[in-house]
Amino acid sequence: MSLKFENLIVWQKSLELSLEIHNTTKKFPKEELFILTSQIKRACDSISMNIAEGSQGQSDAEFKRFLGIAIRSAVEVIACLHLAKKRSILDESSYTHLYSKTEEIIKMLQSLKKSLKPQIKPNSTN
Repeated sequence: MSLKFENLIVWQKSLELSLEIHNTTKKFPKEELFILTSQIKRACDSISMNIAEGSQGQSDAEFKRFLGIAIRSAVEVIACLHLAKKRSILDESSYTHLYSKTEEIIKMLQSLKKSLKPQIKPNSTN
């Protein structure tokens, strides 16, 4: 059985990114375990989980909402990458690689979100 989200390339890429982030954070200092390590892993995992959860919703509007959350989680990953680089935890090469992968996912999520039917707002009468 295959669920709708499992066929989405952006979901598959977000899983790959989560694995890379997981493996990268194994090298983070122990004092970052409950700070940056935990934060970046939760933010990264949130991307794929929100894609999955939103795809099984009842409407495109709901899926759009979850994709928005996934985008914000990806932006949080990028913020964490900046912190890791500033704290000399990530070298330039690892930073650039992970940043590029996350940026690609953000662009894919934005495109997917735009491709969904626009939400029709009822006319307001004042």
